[in-house]
Amino acid sequence: MSDSQKIFVQSNPLPPGRTGLLTAFAPGTRTLNAGFQLAPQFRPLPVDIIFEKDVAVKLRDGVTIYVDVFRPAGVENVPVLLAWSPYGKGQGSSMSVMGVFGLVGLSNSIVSGLEKFEGPDPAYWCEKGYAICNPDVRGGVDSEGDSVLWDRQEGRDCHDLIEWLGTQAWSNGKVGMSGTSYLAVSQWFTAAEQPKHLAAINPWEGVSDVYRDLVMRGGMPDTGFAQLLQDGSFFGKNQKEDILSEAARYPLINDLWENKIPDFDRITVPAFVVACYTNTLHTAGTFRAWRRLASQDKWLRIHNGQEWPDYYDEVNLTDQRRFFDRYLKDEDNGWETTPRVRYAVHDFKGGDQVNVPADAFPPAGVASTRFYLDGMKRTLTTTAPAVGNPAAYNVAVNPNAVSFITRFEQETVMVGYPKAHLWVEAQGADDMDLFVLIQKLDAYGTPLQQFTVPNQNARIHDLTDHGATVLRYKGSDGRLRVSARHLDEKLSTVDVPAHSFDRVEKLSPGQIVDIEIDLFPIGLVFYPGEQLRFVISSRNLVGTIMPGIREYAGANSGQHVIHTGGEHASYLQLPIKAA
Repeated sequence: MSDSQKIFVQSNPLPPGRTGLLTAFAPGTRTLNAGFQLAPQFRPLPVDIIFEKDVAVKLRDGVTIYVDVFRPAGVENVPVLLAWSPYGKGQGSSMSVMGVFGLVGLSNSIVSGLEKFEGPDPAYWCEKGYAICNPDVRGGVDSEGDSVLWDRQEGRDCHDLIEWLGTQAWSNGKVGMSGTSYLAVSQWFTAAEQPKHLAAINPWEGVSDVYRDLVMRGGMPDTGFAQLLQDGSFFGKNQKEDILSEAARYPLINDLWENKIPDFDRITVPAFVVACYTNTLHTAGTFRAWRRLASQDKWLRIHNGQEWPDYYDEVNLTDQRRFFDRYLKDEDNGWETTPRVRYAVHDFKGGDQVNVPADAFPPAGVASTRFYLDGMKRTLTTTAPAVGNPAAYNVAVNPNAVSFITRFEQETVMVGYPKAHLWVEAQGADDMDLFVLIQKLDAYGTPLQQFTVPNQNARIHDLTDHGATVLRYKGSDGRLRVSARHLDEKLSTVDVPAHSFDRVEKLSPGQIVDIEIDLFPIGLVFYPGEQLRFVISSRNLVGTIMPGIREYAGANSGQHVIHTGGEHASYLQLPIKAA
């Protein structure tokens, strides 16, 4: 049924800006000698590498895709790392990828240009005794078929490629998957297909529910990044899935969207998951997948920056390699003694804690603590006000927001999942789009923020004053369209509400309803005197994930009333770690 609900449009050829030096179709095998540089700005190869270009692989339905394989010369029986995404396998040397490195402040000299965007670099991994496979997926560039976006079809396709890789003469029969963003998402779907040659996965931040994370977060049709993904990442000769038209035609959860959620119960391979608190596209999905995947051997590391610098960092590469050495080479290297969880705590002052060990997330000693909203004093208190006092704003007037503040007299650490439980009313409208944000303020009330990338020049300031959230962290945010407030009882927990998104429940005049909003998980310390501000608004408080994306404007009119105290005791629930 879900396939019949798909909508397709014609793809376009790969544009010059996304064309790399090795993009042109040219099947064959050659050796890249140690010292080879694809271009002067890239890292030279440390070892001889056999480069098999545009190798044809036939999938189960007869569609042929083309892959590039890099493997160390003179070495047999090596494991393979697979980087599955629609990004052209030759794009590592393109202007677009080099531009992304420049944006975040990374030198192109840390990679060889042979890597797929957001994927493992052959220069590093071949030296360590691994092969790298970069495919052009179904419908991508020269590969046959029509491309799809993040669903179980991709899992089946990648399954077939893994089984091919695992039976090549030079392979040791073990395949791993690695990469960030799209390359992480594809790992959920592939692992759920359980290919026998897949030995381990290393998803490094990625969506795990296309409806809830990409196109309808909080029940709002916010498709700016989906448009960037559809228009700017899927190029080929045939058709591509039109996720924008699908979101417009199917605004509620149906078979199409269910097919774009991995079957987490079938993900049983060893998994090393990397997450952060700061990515407004990836964070919720990565933590959701971590919670739900069935692997007994699973690890989580939560870092304090942006995924690209984190992924290519030498220390993190060594960490990643220890994981793959254990499960793809069967090395007895003590990986199992790695803490199951390593988390970060931001302080926004240059004193972040990283790699804090724990057995779970949230870690032991965390208590979900309610801070009640007081509409009269505009404060947050641990006891509910006895008398009700509403706080309201007109959505068409500045300020179209209300906020509440608490000050901490002693050092307070929060690690885990915040949520908001609010009693709300719409006056002059039958629905509300609500945006919420947890901010850290210094002792003088100044909002504190933190860049997540090495680049902190004037242009990045301009880009991130509003929006470009992936580059600058302003706090934990959440959102909900009130008519989509119905909770999924099977998926919701005390700490993490999950909405069903299968119905529309409009508001009637004078109706006061209680809603729960999930905010992104946090690791945040407040020093004595510092303050927390909780903001509720009709507008997007943090903006888009990347610059240049169309921003969603809340579908609001009239007045929003936030009820507090008395019988409508709204609260913000925070994960407070015992001192």
